[in-house]
Amino acid sequence: MTLIDNTILFVKQQLENAEGGHDWFHIERVYKNALLIAEGEDCDLIVVKLGALLHDIADSKFHGGDETVGPKTARAFLESQNVKEEIILHVIAIIENISFKGGNFEKKFNSKELEIVQDADRLDAIGAIGIARTFNYGGFKNRPLYNPNIQPNMSMNKEEYKNSESPTLNHFYEKLLLLKDKMNTKTGKKIAQKRHNFMVTFLGQFYAEWDGQE
Repeated sequence: MTLIDNTILFVKQQLENAEGGHDWFHIERVYKNALLIAEGEDCDLIVVKLGALLHDIADSKFHGGDETVGPKTARAFLESQNVKEEIILHVIAIIENISFKGGNFEKKFNSKELEIVQDADRLDAIGAIGIARTFNYGGFKNRPLYNPNIQPNMSMNKEEYKNSESPTLNHFYEKLLLLKDKMNTKTGKKIAQKRHNFMVTFLGQFYAEWDGQE
């Protein structure tokens, strides 16, 4: 088996009981998105593939907020596969810098491979699947769908964003609708615009139904 085959098998095993929006199928979609975006970019495809497959190997929000679990898990696996140290360091840097974290997080690392995997991950957070994942996670956390009396918080720091318990619909304004303007690549921006438009249409329908107008 190849390194990528082994990585896929490892990720499937690790995420066997994961929450529905952060399971193997999320990883698979991000992987496919990353391959599509990479076609139009000059990049190291192995780093892109490994970064996409391992980016959520141990999401901190499911490990008490501990952001070290993912990089440690990825390193242990890649070392077991005898991957070169320079590739391991690059993949770990992608894992550590990919997250949105309220939009106020300053990246400490930049590379074309990070840009590709980050765009691929963000595409899965918007559009039809993004909407489904958002409400799935809101249900997982037992949050209300919407509360007109609780306004979105557009100035959260990283900790406030991580600990937010606001209604699910607020998340559209606090993150999802902001992502199209944060895309890095030409392909990512093009796909994001289409998915963004779908979310705007959805929100219009949601409010109309909420107010008994549809």
